[in-house]
Amino acid sequence: MSITIGKIFDLTVNKFPNKEALYDVRKNLRYTYKEWSLEVNKLANALLAEGVRKGDRVSTYLFNTEELATAFFACTKIGAIFNPINFRLMSEEVAYILKDAEPKVVLVEQMLLSGVEPIASRFPLISFWMIDGDTPPFAQSYHDKVNAASMKEIVEELEENDVYAIMYTSGTTGRPKGVIHRHREMVEQSLITLAATKLEPSDNGLVTAPMFHCAELHCAFLPRVHVGARNTILHHFDPKSVLTLIDQEGITKFFAAPTMWNMLLQENLEAYNLDSLKLGLYGAAPMAPALVFACHEKLGVKLVQAYGMTEMGPAITFLGEDDQIRKAGSAGQACLNHEIRIVMPKEDGPSDPDDVVPAGETGEIIVKGPCMMSGYYNREEATSHAMYKGWYHSGDIGYLDDEGYLWVKDRVDDMIISGGENIYPREVEDVLYEQGGVLDVAIVGQPDDRWGETVTAFVVKKDPALTEKDLDQWCLNSENLANYKRPRKYVFCDVLPRNASGKIQKFMLRKQLEELFSNEG
Repeated sequence: MSITIGKIFDLTVNKFPNKEALYDVRKNLRYTYKEWSLEVNKLANALLAEGVRKGDRVSTYLFNTEELATAFFACTKIGAIFNPINFRLMSEEVAYILKDAEPKVVLVEQMLLSGVEPIASRFPLISFWMIDGDTPPFAQSYHDKVNAASMKEIVEELEENDVYAIMYTSGTTGRPKGVIHRHREMVEQSLITLAATKLEPSDNGLVTAPMFHCAELHCAFLPRVHVGARNTILHHFDPKSVLTLIDQEGITKFFAAPTMWNMLLQENLEAYNLDSLKLGLYGAAPMAPALVFACHEKLGVKLVQAYGMTEMGPAITFLGEDDQIRKAGSAGQACLNHEIRIVMPKEDGPSDPDDVVPAGETGEIIVKGPCMMSGYYNREEATSHAMYKGWYHSGDIGYLDDEGYLWVKDRVDDMIISGGENIYPREVEDVLYEQGGVLDVAIVGQPDDRWGETVTAFVVKKDPALTEKDLDQWCLNSENLANYKRPRKYVFCDVLPRNASGKIQKFMLRKQLEELFSNEG
């Protein structure tokens, strides 16, 4: 018997039919696993009635909703390829993905209508289904389709090597690429994650990070269903709503990007009972050691870090709760059945997996494991480069210490070379995060005729009185930052540009820096 994602769902439904499975906060809707299974079957049959068959794509352009969760399992039961689209994308960015993925059906919600309405006429072969609000002329009603469908069980025979999803990368450096994942890879990812986070059927997990992103979908939502736990779905992240749900619903575990944990810490925590919270999973971006300490002290929560990338499903390492203080700043050790190497980067092609550097030395992070993508959709050249000699080449820079813990320094593209010296932005960011007046920070390189590049800091203030002089003095006094690494320019801003997974879009900051530099010139 092939264990597919749809099969996981059926096994859990049979084991826990009357257990509460899902709570959609915005709709105040609760389903037991048996009730949810009927909804999944109805949507699956509605998609079949629309002409969707095995291998066809079904896209969702939604915030976190019951309909997205239901579509996830409906697709995996009929063999349709699930394609969740980033809800932060604008219309032309959505159009790029629709043209590339060529879905038969797209689920849309009212709050995102402006991202679809201007481009819908370009895609006459796509059936757009609105899950809420008024149905525009180019679309049809999701609920009309589902309510008219049969509840009968789906009997489609699927194999573990069948493609399950096309998930587009976050596009921090350019156009997103469609990552192809099969059922077997994400079943493996789910098993690895539920073991690392010690998930149990009694857990009540909160979905607050975007479900279109594989960190939430594969390392939080799916593992909870896999083990028979509960999913409380929050439409979109809001720190007060998260704290209220922990208090009122007894949330035990959830995933959040570091910037989200940071936002929780800014609230009046004494107003909430957070005793139910057992464990927090974080990832998608590094967490500064100062922020790790603050979560321990103020939230009283144990943390587990996952580091990875969409191409690997995503997790390739975990830093367990017992190592959060001892190894603060590390990404942890390789996941079960994964192998990580640090190799010498090349400028003219993919790094050679056999060109391994000694422990403690910095190089490109490459990885091999059972959750690795089968390739990029419609991108043969990019696939052969990224998966050279059977290893996924991450483009991240880091090193392995003598205990086998991975330390991620930065992206290859983000490294700053000043006066012939390599400067990794994260080490500067970590020092600035420790300054009490800093809420958020990002480091980028600014072209310089004399030094090649100089260090520039984009800073979001926590303390309105914070000045450039305060920050410069902080860096000068730090024992963790060489003088040549300290910023020579500070740019104060209200917010840093981040994608939905929490990663800072440094290409946007570089563009902003170019504009500032040209204006000054």
